[in-house]
Amino acid sequence: MKLYDLPASPNARRVRIFIAEKGIEIPKQEIDLATGYNKTESYLEKNRLGRMPMLELDDGTCISESHAICRYLEEEYPEPPLLGRTAIERARVEMWSRRLELELLRPLIDIFTHTHPMWKGTVQQIPDYAEDRKAHATKSLDWFNDALEGREFLVTDDYTIADITGQCAILMGKAVGVRVPESHTHLNDWWGRVASRPTARA
Repeated sequence: MKLYDLPASPNARRVRIFIAEKGIEIPKQEIDLATGYNKTESYLEKNRLGRMPMLELDDGTCISESHAICRYLEEEYPEPPLLGRTAIERARVEMWSRRLELELLRPLIDIFTHTHPMWKGTVQQIPDYAEDRKAHATKSLDWFNDALEGREFLVTDDYTIADITGQCAILMGKAVGVRVPESHTHLNDWWGRVASRPTARA
């Protein structure tokens, strides 16, 4: 197997943390967007959207989209379980991971896209949209904090991909100036726990 990685991408980071939690070794090829490698014919044949991360299996099968990669790895390497142990746990982990992805991580990525100089000339940057996304993400931090009251981890007694998704979102928020308020004690306590895990810097 080989992982095509984009070091600064929160979605790629989600996969790297997942792999590290599984304790498996997968060779990585880091992609530098400045080289345009992800737009070459050879890469687009493997991943038509030209994005990272992408997992290439030994038989040439290619899997893109971070959650799909993690689901494949969960099937192949079930311990420790990061998508839940029972049907209800798996459903709740998926629910919370999607909530955090759509309502927090995605808006934070949108802020970066619409404000950072690296995207200037590549996309039509709309500052007002970035401000709207900032307000949305800030509200999402409120219910994220509430959901963590009395909990060590977000969904189950175990660390799961929902926690990983939240972890990547908080890091993305720091990059775009959307930080967790000091008053959000449940969220800050949770952050201290997940950020101190050995896999947090994967």
